[in-house]
Amino acid sequence: MRNELFTIYMAWTLIHQSRVTSSAPLSKLFHNNSTFLFSLYFVEDFYRTLREMKLSPREIEKLELHNAGFLAQKRLARGLRLNYTEAIALIATQILEFVRDGEKTVAELMCIGRELLGRRQVLPSVPHLLDAVQVEATFRDGTKLITVHDPVACENGNLEKALFGSFLPVPSLDKFPDNEEDDRIPGEIICRGGSLVLNPGRKAVLLKVVNKGDRPIQVGSHYHFIEVNPYLTFDRKKAYGMRLNIAAGTATRFEPGECKSVVLVSIGGNQIIRGGNNIADGPVTVSNCVAAMEAVKTRQFGHMEEENAREGITGEDDSLTTEIPLEEYANKYGPTTGDKIRLGDTDLFAEIENDFTAYGDECVFGGGKVIRDGMGQSCGHPSAHCLDTVITNAMIIDYTGIIKADIGIKDGRIILIGKTGNPDIMNGILPNNMIIGANTEAIAGEGLIVTAGAVDCHVHFICPQLAYEAISSGITTLVGGGTGPADGTRATTCTPAPIQMKMMLQSTDDLPLNFGFTGKGNSAKPEDLHDIIRAGAMGLKLHEDWGTTPAAIDSAGGGHAPDIIKVCGVKNVLPSSTNPTRPYTSNTIDEHLDMLMVCHHLDKNIPEDVAFAESRIRAETIAAEDILHDMGAISIISSDSQAMGRIGEVISRTWQTASKMKLQRGPLKPGDLDNDNDNCRIKRYVAKYTINPAIANGFSQHIGSVEVGKLADLVLWKPSFFGAKPEMVIKGGEVAWANMGDPNASIPTPEPVIMRPMFVAFGKASSAHSIAFVSKAASRNKVKDLYGLHKRVEAVENVRRLTKLDMKLNDSLPEITVDPESYTVTADGEVLACSPATTIPLSRNYFLF
Repeated sequence: MRNELFTIYMAWTLIHQSRVTSSAPLSKLFHNNSTFLFSLYFVEDFYRTLREMKLSPREIEKLELHNAGFLAQKRLARGLRLNYTEAIALIATQILEFVRDGEKTVAELMCIGRELLGRRQVLPSVPHLLDAVQVEATFRDGTKLITVHDPVACENGNLEKALFGSFLPVPSLDKFPDNEEDDRIPGEIICRGGSLVLNPGRKAVLLKVVNKGDRPIQVGSHYHFIEVNPYLTFDRKKAYGMRLNIAAGTATRFEPGECKSVVLVSIGGNQIIRGGNNIADGPVTVSNCVAAMEAVKTRQFGHMEEENAREGITGEDDSLTTEIPLEEYANKYGPTTGDKIRLGDTDLFAEIENDFTAYGDECVFGGGKVIRDGMGQSCGHPSAHCLDTVITNAMIIDYTGIIKADIGIKDGRIILIGKTGNPDIMNGILPNNMIIGANTEAIAGEGLIVTAGAVDCHVHFICPQLAYEAISSGITTLVGGGTGPADGTRATTCTPAPIQMKMMLQSTDDLPLNFGFTGKGNSAKPEDLHDIIRAGAMGLKLHEDWGTTPAAIDSAGGGHAPDIIKVCGVKNVLPSSTNPTRPYTSNTIDEHLDMLMVCHHLDKNIPEDVAFAESRIRAETIAAEDILHDMGAISIISSDSQAMGRIGEVISRTWQTASKMKLQRGPLKPGDLDNDNDNCRIKRYVAKYTINPAIANGFSQHIGSVEVGKLADLVLWKPSFFGAKPEMVIKGGEVAWANMGDPNASIPTPEPVIMRPMFVAFGKASSAHSIAFVSKAASRNKVKDLYGLHKRVEAVENVRRLTKLDMKLNDSLPEITVDPESYTVTADGEVLACSPATTIPLSRNYFLF
């Protein structure tokens, strides 16, 4: 109800803030919008009023956009430099208001949009993050799209226009400092320099081509050249089995009457021609060439022999060789081997270790590009032999390595990582495995980073809404316990009763996430624990709030230490830390006392409760935690959601910690300094929220990494937003959550662009693409059928034999000591101390609040 009333209030605000600036008479405005005003005074008739307002979904979303825009205006008016979200909201909101005034055209508004904000009015990173702002609005002649290209194009914006209609004071330009520059460009690519040879080692020929038609003809890179338009005249016999030697996905244009020389290269793979005009259908053979030339003659396709055409091998003859500068290549297809890319606005640089795509044969989707019938898309292969989905030219960051590859998905799982395409014309395509066919969907991964979906293994299930916050941040698996906002759940991750375990498995069955629930392990008698395990608990949680006595620990099969941080150096402990202290910053200590008092149901009026809380908050151990993570002595990062942790910040705080440690500790290994990359540190930290929690919880055979055979739970990121806001979340091979603009718009990109649920998040699809993890006893007990679950149910396994040495890239075993008086932490005799950070990346540039 509150959200609906807020919508009405915003509509009322629009009338008073903006409409009174219109040239229309106020009485007319009041008459046209009287329903809005009426609803403010008679809220009990809300639903009737809403029906009278007849607000469409797109209008409600525009009201939310206006709210963000007005917030940005208030911040601008008091002299704050705007971040990415604020800048977009302000520009889009003002464009909508100028449209409503009815005096400007689309072209005029495209220009005005570039005048509103200057570089001094936005944070230093914003001009690099913000390429364009798009919004659709209702003009006198209907709904139209307005695109503002390069919206931050000047030193100072026109603040009168930026605040027009808001009635806020226009600040002096002196309020905006011009010395807060930052040389970090979020997501920047640093190429190693030089150029690449396309299609190396292939037979090539240089042919003259004449367009004898009366209109331009454009030919794509992978179109079989013998099959091109009949008005192009050239030696089609020499073009048999050849295509243009140009960058994949580009085209060559022939104007009417133009004579142009082009270089053709032989097709690869099985050398089978399909599609086009069916001139030369079939394998490239001498006999088929004769038949093709007969078809050329019969169907009157342009042909002229060229006896002295230059022939040779690409890479050996410069006149037949096509090269592309590495920077241009990276802009088209993403970085390649040796190129480095900045992760978000951090100080971390990832370098591509290996590129499995083929230079010149990259699969690119789009009009006139590669993935088309008979070109990058094969013909004559049944669905069983083709991929369901391909992610092309993606940069993969995983504990296994940092590589560039296509990712092939079949039946919800990753079936191969390497080169995809059409084996008839491309080399290196494995038959029946990585074929792109008529049954294949394409996701353009060029310039994007792919990671495994995050696994949060410390979740207090206090409210169901945390699932949406989790998936929108890139988390695809939640492990923990709880029953809702009960006090036990606020403090501990336990789902105690079998009937509650049933309820939690059923309630999450239609959510597009993997789930696993832990029961309460606090009992001195193991017999008390059998029922919850059979009911579906995949683990048992021991928590001091329930009485973690030595007897209870032994009953649950656990272990203990006098000072808990010491366990980070013990082989039989799999250490994890939650994210509220990640990384250690100047405000970390101050927020924690109240946080702890609420979460653990303590009373501030009881001195012993306050003393208990204060004893758990030590600056020395929090600082040491940063360093232990960097050393690989703490293997996992999780959230502790709503119980002293933030579920939507597991990923961002992991990379904030990694970036802070680089600045304070330098390269992780000497080799990093030599290569000027951070690959070792990046692979260590990505393992902390992907593969290691999956191993620790016994389901790494299903999820936790970008590897063949794993469930395709993947997160796609724009490099400039890496770690902060994903571009797309794939669940079980299908798009579950993604950035999506105005659903009524002509294209998917106009504002407001919001992280929204997609089709696999609805109906039966959400459960079909996710897993519920339970104990082996529960699996044998057939809880899937007993509870009527639609999710796949899988038993966890191989957890009792695990040690710290099983933690990927995080298996360090230092000898840790803690001074009982000063709380100084040492590891192998080295004092673990670091300064709190005053600023961190992945923060102010990206988030509205």
